[in-house]
Amino acid sequence: MFAEDEARLLLSAAADPTELSGMVQRRVDGLPLEQVLGWAEFCGLRISVDPGVFVPRRRTEFLVEQAAVLARPSSVVVDLCCGSGAVGAALAARLPVELYAADVDPAAVRCARRNITGEVFEGDLYRALPVALRGRVEVLVVNAPYVPSDEVDLMPPEARLHEPQVALDGGADGLDVQRRVAAAAPEWLAPGGHLLIETSRRQAPHTAELFADAGLVPSVAGCEELDATVVVGANPAAA
Repeated sequence: MFAEDEARLLLSAAADPTELSGMVQRRVDGLPLEQVLGWAEFCGLRISVDPGVFVPRRRTEFLVEQAAVLARPSSVVVDLCCGSGAVGAALAARLPVELYAADVDPAAVRCARRNITGEVFEGDLYRALPVALRGRVEVLVVNAPYVPSDEVDLMPPEARLHEPQVALDGGADGLDVQRRVAAAAPEWLAPGGHLLIETSRRQAPHTAELFADAGLVPSVAGCEELDATVVVGANPAAA
């Protein structure tokens, strides 16, 4: 975004010159624009984003698009590693679904509860979800951290200094959280359900292998315009 565009957004958001001055200073200090404004634009929605909460990326709109193809009205949808709840909110805005979300970060959970109408739980992956959802989830969308640990320091300062490490660091190969998500997914997916995980183009073959090892049938979808890659795993119990 050009500086002129940022300036217009800050001017429109500030109630008075004092507030504007404070917002400009926070931006100069390096806070992401979305955290300064208090919202991010995502799939045509304004998603509330508090300081210290992961900012939804535009590339993740492709994850929403892929999930929307598989969901149907009344589908049970879980947004795991939900962050601000942007993915779940965008899906729910497209069609009426039974939506649940979870994140390990308390600040993200507070934020997500403002953005989505479904239930939001705090905890580590599936441990946060009600047992009653086991075997009922038709669409499981996950934007887990996938940056390898030794590459986090190469990220822009806005991300590595002002977003939670737990939302960025995916372990030595970037696949630690994806590995755990994929391994337990068949227990939670309904017959014919799908797991969708955002990943990088470089990591996609490895993510797909994790899906196959868990008993899911993987496929890879990509969008050059958004520089986005999503691996989809189908529950073979559909047959």
